[in-house]
Amino acid sequence: MKILVTGSAGFIGCEVALRLLAEGHEVIGLDNLNPYYDVLLKKARLARLAPYPNYTHAHIELSDRAQVDQLFERHTPQRVVHLAAQAGVRYAAENPHIYVSSNIVGFLHIIENCRNFAVNHLVYASTSSVYGANETMPFTENQACEHPLTLYAASKKANELMAHAYAHLFQIPSTGLRFFTVYGAWGRPDMALFKFAKAILTNLPIELYNYGQHKRSFTYISDIVEGIVRVLAQPPTKLLLQANAPISGCDSAVAPYKIYNIGNAESVPLLDYLDQLEIALGQKAQRILLPLQAGDVQASEASVARLFDAVGYQPQVSVATGVARFVEWFKTHPQFSGS
Repeated sequence: MKILVTGSAGFIGCEVALRLLAEGHEVIGLDNLNPYYDVLLKKARLARLAPYPNYTHAHIELSDRAQVDQLFERHTPQRVVHLAAQAGVRYAAENPHIYVSSNIVGFLHIIENCRNFAVNHLVYASTSSVYGANETMPFTENQACEHPLTLYAASKKANELMAHAYAHLFQIPSTGLRFFTVYGAWGRPDMALFKFAKAILTNLPIELYNYGQHKRSFTYISDIVEGIVRVLAQPPTKLLLQANAPISGCDSAVAPYKIYNIGNAESVPLLDYLDQLEIALGQKAQRILLPLQAGDVQASEASVARLFDAVGYQPQVSVATGVARFVEWFKTHPQFSGS
């Protein structure tokens, strides 16, 4: 198939594009290489895609409607994996307009073209952050998500609602994936594992908010990619419900629309995560314990039962193995590690 992958210079987008290319698909990648983090890392990811003759890159802004329209008109993709967005939770408090421009206006430009060019499946990135103030664990897709704690989470919830409206009005099969903490080789330097490893190797202290008591469903990148590819192959259809049956927030009786959690069902304390990093590096961290930051979610735990039932999704990589794989990459790429 011909598949558009937005955010193809990003952590997840590059890995998804590589997987699709290896399977013989034609991939059009979209990325604006914005400087939110190291552009050289993004270019290095794109260099991994360059050897594939069935890869085409488009350096454009999601918020530029004319450019996005022209891209769809030129390539007419059959399916879309929309992963491009302004990343970062705390960054949104300082730069809110960027989030609305990229995550909401940009999403509109993508989904409008999915409508205009009869795309037969849109898979897009949502986030576990939409669960916001929920405290019932594990998070399930049917839980209410009306209380986001950050603008980033609010923008992703808006995407879910927009997708449902378009799926209903224009019959665009749409699947939203609520990502839980993704990590691994070629990851983002603004994420905890990258920052922790760099600090340990340069003998700098690590700041642990909430006194290190956070818990997360840390999910290795290869498990995330496997889930995305499986979902992409199965466009949703309208849910057939019995009369007067309740409609959940993750299915629809009026639209080809699904929402799934995608992550590791095991929630791991941040301190255990750090312990595994110390083991892999063979070096101890200097730890500074600090109170909880505003907007931080203290714990996340993914229920992936729905995704397992739908596509057989089952993460394979343990935190110990995943962290060791990251460290192996980190040590062999000093231009990004700072060591």
